[in-house]
Amino acid sequence: MIRLSIPLRQALARLSLPVLIAAAFGTMLLGKADTMLAERVRMALADALTPIYGVLARPVAAVRDTVAEARALLEMRTENARLRDENEQLRRWQAVALALEAENAMMRRQLAFIPDPAPRFQTARVVADGGGTYARAVLLAIGPEHGVRKGQIALDERGLVGRVTEVGSRSARVLLATDLNSRIPVTLEGSRARAVLVGTNGARPRVQYWPEGVTPAEGERVVTSAEANAFPAGLPVGVIHYSGSGAPEVEMFARLDRLDLVRLFDYGLSGILPPESVARPEPRESRPRR
Repeated sequence: MIRLSIPLRQALARLSLPVLIAAAFGTMLLGKADTMLAERVRMALADALTPIYGVLARPVAAVRDTVAEARALLEMRTENARLRDENEQLRRWQAVALALEAENAMMRRQLAFIPDPAPRFQTARVVADGGGTYARAVLLAIGPEHGVRKGQIALDERGLVGRVTEVGSRSARVLLATDLNSRIPVTLEGSRARAVLVGTNGARPRVQYWPEGVTPAEGERVVTSAEANAFPAGLPVGVIHYSGSGAPEVEMFARLDRLDLVRLFDYGLSGILPPESVARPEPRESRPRR
């Protein structure tokens, strides 16, 4: 092993930077003087370094994949923790629902409650929005001999949509709950107060005519009321949300802006049917008294 003296090493250290600068400057001049030579040298150097790059790229890719997997595992761990919390919350709600179901069944047995018969329904597809007499209505395609009549209740998979107002041989029109002409009797679930849901031609109808001493609460659920024999009681409508002006509006459960399939329920109600369409009992024949 060759040992260099300290002054020689210091001299070499001082000369290394100027030598490297001169070599770089000379290489640049050589590349400007003979571009073909510079290109051949560059490609030869690239050919020589390519296998080395390939060998070095594998561990780099492996490290990158390992980091990505570690990040994915960390995200999965966080997601699993969130899902465990949600499952625990759902189990608590399930226990509450089962307890309420048992209590409801016991009270019905004590009251000799007679449940309402299950309504008939059929599903129809929305083929057009708007048109007709109303601003917020949808047109449904129905087949012949459909059995659809005015006054039937339209719901989607989330909640109340509206009611049937016009019926043809192969189509029916549903007035949405948000239309300006819509008036729906509702109940505020928290206070059990009666009110009227009034359409505004906007995305949210308003709640009006609630009794004195009761104020709709933010987030309170709204369901239909059986007032005036127009709607059955308990159909989900939406939740209370106060607008910027302080008016109580209802955030609808139903996706009225993305309706595709609508179910038409026949509850046998006649509160909104015209008088000539309401079935009246036939008068009994009077028998002569003996």
